[in-house]
Order: sequence, then structure tokens, then C-alpha cells
Amino acid sequence: MNMTNIKNIETNQKTRREFLIRTFADPVLIYAVIAMSAIMNHYRSSLTLIYSIAAYAAGWLIFRIFDYINKHHVIGFFAYIILAGAFIASSRSIISVGSINYPISWGLWFLTPVDAVQYNKWYTLAIFMLFLIFMLSVIYYFTRVRYRMFMNFLILIIPFAIYGKENEEMSTGFIIALCVGFVLILANFRQLSDNSEAVVVDKPEAWKSVAVFTAIFAIISTLVPKPEIEADRTMIETMINADALTDRFLEMLNVFRDDSTGQQFRGTTDDTPLYYVISPQPMQLKTATFTSYNYEDDTWHSSGIDSLLYSSDENHTLLGFGGGVPEAVAFAAEIDSGFAEKYGLENLDSAGIASVHKKNVKIFSTNRGGNSAPVPQGAISLDQTTYNDGIFITDGGTVLTDNGKKFKGDEQFSFSYMPDGFFSSDINKSAVDIIAGTDDYAEMLYDAYFSVSLYRRSMDSENNPNIEVYEDILLKNASFYDEAENQLLDYGGNQRIYNLANEITAGLESEYDKAQALEWYFINNDFNYDMDYQKAVGENVEDFLFKTQRGVCYEYATAMTLMARAVGIPARYCEGFNMQQLSEGSTENYIVTGRDAHGFPELYIKGYGWKSFEPTMTPFSTEQEKRSASDTLSRAGIIILLLSVFALIIIILMPIITHKLFLMLVRRGMPDEAVKAVIHRICRVYGLPHTLTVREMSESVYRRSGADISGTAGLFEKSVYGGIGLDENDRVQAVREYVSAYDALHEAKKTESRERRKHKKYRKNGI
Repeated sequence: MNMTNIKNIETNQKTRREFLIRTFADPVLIYAVIAMSAIMNHYRSSLTLIYSIAAYAAGWLIFRIFDYINKHHVIGFFAYIILAGAFIASSRSIISVGSINYPISWGLWFLTPVDAVQYNKWYTLAIFMLFLIFMLSVIYYFTRVRYRMFMNFLILIIPFAIYGKENEEMSTGFIIALCVGFVLILANFRQLSDNSEAVVVDKPEAWKSVAVFTAIFAIISTLVPKPEIEADRTMIETMINADALTDRFLEMLNVFRDDSTGQQFRGTTDDTPLYYVISPQPMQLKTATFTSYNYEDDTWHSSGIDSLLYSSDENHTLLGFGGGVPEAVAFAAEIDSGFAEKYGLENLDSAGIASVHKKNVKIFSTNRGGNSAPVPQGAISLDQTTYNDGIFITDGGTVLTDNGKKFKGDEQFSFSYMPDGFFSSDINKSAVDIIAGTDDYAEMLYDAYFSVSLYRRSMDSENNPNIEVYEDILLKNASFYDEAENQLLDYGGNQRIYNLANEITAGLESEYDKAQALEWYFINNDFNYDMDYQKAVGENVEDFLFKTQRGVCYEYATAMTLMARAVGIPARYCEGFNMQQLSEGSTENYIVTGRDAHGFPELYIKGYGWKSFEPTMTPFSTEQEKRSASDTLSRAGIIILLLSVFALIIIILMPIITHKLFLMLVRRGMPDEAVKAVIHRICRVYGLPHTLTVREMSESVYRRSGADISGTAGLFEKSVYGGIGLDENDRVQAVREYVSAYDALHEAKKTESRERRKHKKYRKNGI
């Protein structure tokens, strides 16, 4: 192989190497990958790195196709159509796969907050592919084909808009990376006007500017306080509230379903009012109940218990699920000694039971599309409603419309309910235990019902208006408990849950005490309320209890429901809302929004009736998470601030540091190497190309600053081209001329700056 072929091979290898380095370090590609990473971090943060690598690899290949398209316009046009069509067709196929056994369409999934729906890997992959071809196309076009700074700015906004549509904050790292990437684009594809004012800087100087910008941006972003802005969203929220799409969101993603995965409780930030409530106290509102839990897909499903209906055409409807069993049974024992003797209830004194006086709550609906009314916890009766059609009452204690109809957006509901406080009395707790200790609880309730019913028909019940309520409570509890006990005790036979629940309640006799022990287990064992936690595929309540200990109200309520069943307490999982936001200046007017959507357990305490519990401990846990997140952000902010200040100091002092360091090293080296280093250093400081001869370089330095380095240039030629060794005096001369050239350049830059300012002043004054 001759020398020419060898040189050609080496040239080709060098060309390929330079091509790979240039294309893989392409700032346009890097900027596109940063934008895609920011977008995909929103949709699935745990897979951000994987999507980033995929975007980088695919982006490099697609950019090579774009390079071809850019050179062959006619053929390239059709090539791009084929490429874009392939991406769209592939995305459609992926979406079709993702829609199998998934409850909502891709379009609705895309428009819905990601934390409010169950994760769908196929839908997310389709998002990645569609955004990838779009972002790569527009970023490439508006940089390499037709540079437009404004369009690049609009592209920069896209990732921020993705986060903004769900009121989610983008991480500081992505914000800085996107802004720096935008500046990189400007630095590499800048357009300058062709006038004497324009100063064209070389690449090294441009990179210094980018570094300074990055450091200053990071410092300002961490130091400057963020303004607290209360935006008036009334018009927007009104428009959204009136939109049919919002009604569909409420219907499909909130509480009106036959099953639940709990995804609607993750990241719910919608503040659009759904209900206005006048109530003497905060409480839970129930809209749905679920009986059957599936460990395989971590979902709750409704059963006959939740959907078994009985109609009520009356405006006043007794519900019979808000406790009241002790008072009703005690009354039956008081009026029927035979009944009392049969069940050992002779010592049950109705006068000794400290009844909690019922209260009233009024609910005003502002949302359309639902067929379930919000029922307050401990509800005794629906006293009044503006809904004129027939309604159904379920055995789960919910109120539904008739024949699939929907409540209007301005319905009103008035309920009577029993507030908490019954178990604060030891006498009351004792009465509950006595009633619960009867041999056949359901039969005892039926007998009590018959005793009260006979008494009502034979006596004037006007002197005791509670008789009708007692009768209704006893009948509903008897029939419900008798039919539903087995289903409401089903915990799937999970041995770990059984062992844990019995360990927690060991030594406790009262069902109420056991329920309280289960309720407080979570707060006493460092469980974390985490709306941002993304459950892995197949993760269920067992993982929550024994592994992750992280979740939202869905996980807490599910865990307590199944643990209660494991210790023999009938329980069901409920969904609705948690009233907590008062109107400004009011003590009774509550505002219920999508943010208040909540899941909680209801337990049937034998001898009392249904009672809701709150294992989530949301206020404490949320505040704990906020403090933790705040501390983390504070530490991160301090680290960013310190690093940025350090980087800015280094950037400012770098010329001085490198100058001093060079002098220290060059004075210790060999004279020949010192002279070579001086020549290379002067080229770098003056920004001269290495293609110049030393004589040409010497002349350029003299023209720029007036410094004379001809002596060092001669020494360089003497050493490099003449092969003559240099001595210590030669090194001293070279160092002296370098220092002179360095100082002269500094003065020359100041003079140039003064001249530019003077020239601008003259132009401004018209001179």
C-alpha cells in the first residue's frame, strides 16, 4: 500500500471521527433532547432517563434524515411525509394497544391531569413518539433550515405549557437546562446586522458568555423571592365548568364509577367549586361505596350491596345508616320485657344512653353530570331536595337518581345527620358492647324491629316522634347485616394482613377500640402521604402495608377496610369528598372542590351501626410532606446558589488564574518548551489562529496592542526549525515578552472600549 492510499485512509478516518464528534455533540440535538426529557419527566418521571436516551439515539438518526432532506428539497419533501406518516401510524397502533381494557380514550387521557388517571405505558409511549417527531422537526427547521429566534422561543415555551396546563411546577434543573439550551442555540445560530456597530465574537468568547449567563441565571433564580399572586380565574373556571368535557371528567374520573383505582386522588389540584355546603362542622361526604377488592389489579368494584336500590318518591326519606342502633334497641327493650329478657338486655337503660343530638346540613351542587348526591357521614335522612324526579337509596347509604338520569348543576339537598361524639361516653360504649354481645345479632335486630313496629301500631306515636326513625334504623340494619355480613368480611384470605390486623388489635374486646387501633396504626408507624408516588404495575395493598408505606387516601382506606374485615368487623371502601375549606370570614359555609376528593373506610360497629373513620391523617401527613419537600428544596437551592456563585467567581477570575498558573509553570520548565508554550499561550490570549507563522503572529500582536514579541518569535524559529538548544536567558526573555504582550492586550481592550463608547456618543449627538 503506497503512502497516498495510507494518507487517504487516515484522512477518511479523521473525517468520520470529526463527523461523529460534530453530530453527537450537536447543540441542536442536545437542546431537543433536553426539551423531550422535560416533557417526558411530566408524564413518567421514573422513566425520564430511558426516554432521554431514546430521544438522543432516535434524534441523531432522524437528524441525519433531515440533513438529506435539507439537501434534496423535492425528494426530501416526500421523504419527510413518509417519515412523519410512519410516526403517526405507529402512534395510532400503540394507542390501539393501550386502549384495550383501559376505561378512557387517548384523547381524554391526554387532556386529563396525569396524576388523576391510571398510568398507561402505551399511551405514554405514543405521547413520546408524537412529541419526538414534532419537536425534532420544528427545532431542526428553525435552526438549520430557516433560523427564527422568535420561533425558537415559542418552542422553548412548549415544555413549560405542558406543566402549566396542570398547574405543576417544572424542576429547577430542567428550567436551567432549557434556558441554557436556548442560549446555546442563539450563540450558534445568531444573526447580526451588517453595520459597524455589530461585533462578531468567536466561539470561545461565546461559550464564556453562555457560562456567565448560566451562573447568573441560577443565582437570581435562587435568591430573588417568588411573588405570591392570587389570579382571578373566575372567567376561566366558569368557561371550563360549563364545558361538556369537564362534565365528562367529573363523571369518569371522580366518583361516579362502578370501580376505583384511586388514581383520581393523585395530584388532584382542580379548585373549581363542585358543592357549597352549610354545615356546623367539617365532615366527609359520601358519593359511592365499593365492596369487592381485587389484589391482582389493586381495584375496588361495586357489588349488589352497593347497587341494590329501593325507590323513594317522597321528599323526606329515611336513610337509617347513621348509627342510632343503641337508642333503638334500648327503646325496644324498654317497651317489650320479653324481648329484653330473650337477649339479656334488661339492664339496657334508654334513659342512660347519652344521645348525640342530630344536626342539619344543606348542600348546594354546582356541577352537572353526576347521578350521585353527596351524603354526609352519619346521615339519618334526606329531608328535602330540589330534584323533582324519583330517587333511589342504596344499601350502601348513597342517594342516586332514577333511571340513569343526572342531577342538574343547581340542585339542593338537606340532610339530618348524627355528628361524632357518641363513643366519648363510657356509658354509651358499654351499651354498644352489651348489644353487640347478643348471640344472634341480626335476629335480635329483627325482633327489636317487630317490637317497635307493634308498639307504633298499637299506641299513639305522636308523643315519641323517634319511633318511626327507630323502626327504620332497625329494619335497615337487620336486613343489611344479615345479607351482607359475609361479603363485608372478605379480605381475600391474605395471611399477612390477617396476622398484622390481629397483632394490632390484640387484647382489645370492643369493636370500636379495635377500629381505633387500626385507624391510628398508620400515624404511629411513619406511613407517608405522597401524592407524587407512582405505584409500580402489580403493586397492591399488601405492598403498601409491608413495603412502600407510601400512598394517598386510597391506599390508607383500602388497608384499613381489609384489616377491619380480617378482625371480624364488616367494612366497606367509600369515596366522596372531605370538607375542609371554609369561605373567607365564615364558620359554616364550606367550599368543596375536586381537590377535596377523598377515599375513606366505613366500618359496621356491631351494636352501633355504620361509622366512618379516617386512617389517612391527611392534615398531619400533608404538612409533614410539605416540610420535607420544603427542606429538600431549601437545601437544593443553597447548593445551587453556592455552586453558581463559585462558578461565576471562577469565570470572572479565570483569565487571572490561568495567567498566574501559566507563569508559574513556564518558569519551571525547560527553556525550549517554555518558548513553545509562550507562543501557544499568546495565540490563545489574542485569539489568533494556529495556521499563522510566528512572524505573522508577531505582526498581528503588534498591530493589536503595540507589544513586541519578535524576540520570542525568533527564539521559537531557532529552537523548532533550527534545532538549536535554548538557555535560561532565552526563557527569561520569552516570559518577559509574554507578560508585556498580556498587559498590552489588557490596555488595548480598555482603549477599544473607550473608543466604542465615544463613537456611540458622537453618533447619538449627530456629530
